[in-house]
Amino acid sequence: MLRKFFVGGNWKCNGDKTFINELVAQFNSATLPSNDCVEIVVAPTALHTTLVASIIRPEFSVAVQNCHFESKGAFTGEISAEMVLDLGLRWVILGHSERRDLFGDTDAIVGRKIAHATTVGLNVIACLGEHLSEREAGKTTEVVFNQLKSIAENVKDWNKVVLAYEPVWAIGTGKTATPEQAQEVHLQLRNWLASHVSNEVATKIRILYGGSVTAANSLDLAKKEDIDGFLVGGASLKGPDFLTIINASIAKFA
Repeated sequence: MLRKFFVGGNWKCNGDKTFINELVAQFNSATLPSNDCVEIVVAPTALHTTLVASIIRPEFSVAVQNCHFESKGAFTGEISAEMVLDLGLRWVILGHSERRDLFGDTDAIVGRKIAHATTVGLNVIACLGEHLSEREAGKTTEVVFNQLKSIAENVKDWNKVVLAYEPVWAIGTGKTATPEQAQEVHLQLRNWLASHVSNEVATKIRILYGGSVTAANSLDLAKKEDIDGFLVGGASLKGPDFLTIINASIAKFA
């Protein structure tokens, strides 16, 4: 099945108004693949989402990088899924390794966030991935299957979910899983979904690769059957590089 390619840009804690205006101007003036070929989402800081949404071309959707599992209340520093929707945004990244490792987002917490976000109507980029020590110990599938189980238990509508496999050892390190390594895990995730959810979900769901995706390696990664796009970190802050990664979608239609 040919799944629509998906490219997400996670800007993390980067960018000011001047930088953002310059970056978006590069996107707005570029030639892009057809909307039928690729879906594009960028995630600036929460403070900058409305700015980006107001100036970026309509082919780009805007996401937040996290949201809480409660609708409102005494949760200093948090934002709710309902607030995201109130701003007209449709996407959220949940379960990123930096949220898991630095801010204590356990599998259970990620699951609660996904359940609430999808229930109220947000689309979710749900992240999972192993650390280097876990890969070297041969525990990659054990780790990602446990993470995927926590995600699956909290999803009622799989049309609102995109998965992002991000090996933690490759995020921001300059190390990238080879196309063969990434394809292997993506296929294992798809097979898990076929066994534990349904063949339909396994066939339709888009599984992104994230972890030092660059303009140089994106085309080779995109050629793999079970890699349906990317969640990009540092390269999404470089206009020409991110545009090259977006154009890697042509690999699926060659």
